[in-house]
Amino acid sequence: MRKIIIGIAGEIASGKDTVGQYIAEKYDALSLRFSQPLRDTLDRLHLEQNRENMSKLSLYLRKAFGEDSLSKVMLADAANSSKDIVIVDGVRRLPDIIHMETDEHFYFVYVEADSEKRYARLIGRRQNSDDATKTPAQFEKDAKLETELQIRGLKERADFIINNDGRLEELYAQVDKVVEELKR
Repeated sequence: MRKIIIGIAGEIASGKDTVGQYIAEKYDALSLRFSQPLRDTLDRLHLEQNRENMSKLSLYLRKAFGEDSLSKVMLADAANSSKDIVIVDGVRRLPDIIHMETDEHFYFVYVEADSEKRYARLIGRRQNSDDATKTPAQFEKDAKLETELQIRGLKERADFIINNDGRLEELYAQVDKVVEELKR
């Protein structure tokens, strides 16, 4: 089988991680996350892993090394993997998509979900240190962080759009359909 690289984007708590984890488990795929190099760096600097710090670090890295610097890391990691399917979770910017689209093995999936459902998921999952105590107003403020601003606009470039407003089984059925189509 030829290599398949699936980039996943969506607004905060839309279900990107769930989609990526499902593909990784069911299809034995490697799962990469745009946030991982940022989290690694924050850990090394002994700084808290919260949205604000990750946003600042991303901004500084892109300013110093180019707007597509993180997408270059993701594609290099994907190319070096022995896995047939590689998930790249958390695509956030147009320059990243533009760079990744140059790879003949790349496909782009956009995950969408209602704002109220996304907020409930966020406070329940506690992925970042400040998620559990986040108010709806803070959630809306996070959606306006520099790292989040371009996400909605990426939807128009998607090869596939997955709606995550329903049950988990419905989400998985949509994901299976996408993966099966890509494997053909």
